[in-house]
Amino acid sequence: MDKKVSELLNDQINKEFYSAYLYLDIANFYSSKGLDGFANWYEIQAKEEQSHAMLIYEYLHNNGENVTLEAIDKPDKTFKDLIDPLKVGLEHEEYVTSLINTIYTAAREVNDYRTIQFLDWFVKEQGEEEKNAADLITKMELFGEDARTLYMVNSELAERTYSEPSLTL
Repeated sequence: MDKKVSELLNDQINKEFYSAYLYLDIANFYSSKGLDGFANWYEIQAKEEQSHAMLIYEYLHNNGENVTLEAIDKPDKTFKDLIDPLKVGLEHEEYVTSLINTIYTAAREVNDYRTIQFLDWFVKEQGEEEKNAADLITKMELFGEDARTLYMVNSELAERTYSEPSLTL
């Protein structure tokens, strides 16, 4: 595997773990506000990010590459109102998309078709992640001011369950 591609993938593992940490921080915020459904949604997001990190970890190992785990930064966002974490979530997903695109470009430049095929799943996943994050903002903008409809959205988000990603390495 090309050294640059390997380094970018390795760095992405740590970025995915940071994403999980950020989403746990957001879940913590919503939990403190009594919005257990929103907290649940972000706790599941955290689990997904951990799974993404482990998929990359496994991919690197399966391709004879070493993995170096770095320290995970503490999330530094502060939230003033209920929509702030949702906006941070969308902004972060857009950032992760840019990271995946950078790795994809590096793999394409060296004709690393195996890594390109592996990353295809992440490209699709990021499209879904951005849409989900944008949808949460829309729901909050539409319903967040009214306690009854906010309760309904919170209840809807409480029903979300975690499912392990299915990606054959």
